[in-house]
Amino acid sequence: MQLTSTRANAIIQPEAGGRLASLIIDGVEILVTEAEKITRWGSFPMVPWCGRLGYGRFDLDGTVHEFPLTSGAHANHGTALRAQWNVDTQTESNCTIRTALDDPWPFGGSVEQIFTLTEQSLHMEMTVTAGDQPMPAQLGWHPWYRRQLDRGEPLSITFAANKMYEVDDEQLPTGNLVTPPPGPWDDTFVDVTQQPVLTWGTALTLSLTSDLDHWVVFDQKDHAVAIEPQTGAPNDLNRAPQILAPGERLSGWMNLAWA
Repeated sequence: MQLTSTRANAIIQPEAGGRLASLIIDGVEILVTEAEKITRWGSFPMVPWCGRLGYGRFDLDGTVHEFPLTSGAHANHGTALRAQWNVDTQTESNCTIRTALDDPWPFGGSVEQIFTLTEQSLHMEMTVTAGDQPMPAQLGWHPWYRRQLDRGEPLSITFAANKMYEVDDEQLPTGNLVTPPPGPWDDTFVDVTQQPVLTWGTALTLSLTSDLDHWVVFDQKDHAVAIEPQTGAPNDLNRAPQILAPGERLSGWMNLAWA
C-alpha cells in the first residue's frame, strides 16, 4: 500500500506487522528495507509492550503471563509486529490500519495506526484500546534509519537528554536514572532537551518529534541506527505497568519532517 506526495513515497505493509516498509524522500530511501529478522528493518509498531520484556513474562495481580522468547532470554517489542493488520481507510496520502490483540496476548484489545504523508512530513498516530478486561499497555515505533544514503555524507545525529535508565547485565532497566555517558548506546532516555535530528550532509535533514516522553537510541550497528519514541522503558510491564481499564485508550504520535 503506497502513499504519495510531491516529494515523498511511503509504503505501508499491513501484512508485515503494520509496518512502514519504505520511505523515499526526494528520490532517496532512508529506511532499511530488508533484513533476516523482522525486528531489523522498516519502522514497525511496538505494542502492547516496547523493547525487552524480561524473560518473556510478567506478573499481573498474582498471575504470571508468559510469551515466546524472540531475542535470547527475552520477548522483544510486543506482539502486533507479528500480526496481520487490516486496511480501514485509504486515500492517496492517508491510510488507517487496525489489528486485534490476540494470541499469545491474553487480554484482548485492539490497535489502530494512522499514516498521513505531506510534501514535508510523515505523521504517524497509534492508539491501543483495551478490550473487556483491564490490561497493561505500552506503545511506540521502532524505525531503522540507514547510516549512508545513496547520496550525501554518512549519518550524524543531534540528540540530548538529561537522564538515562541504568540497566542490569540483561539490558533491563533497574528504574534508576543516571547521567547519560557518551555513546554508542542501546539505552532509554528521558527528560529529553533536544529531540532527534538526523543529517546526511547536504542530502537530507530529518527532524523527529513525538508526544511520547521516552526515547530509545540504538546506534551499535554499522549500517543503521534505531531511534524509537515510546510510552515507557523496556520491561515496564514488570517494573511500572500502565494499566488500561476496559475500553480505555492509550495514544501517541510520531512525526518525521524533512528539509
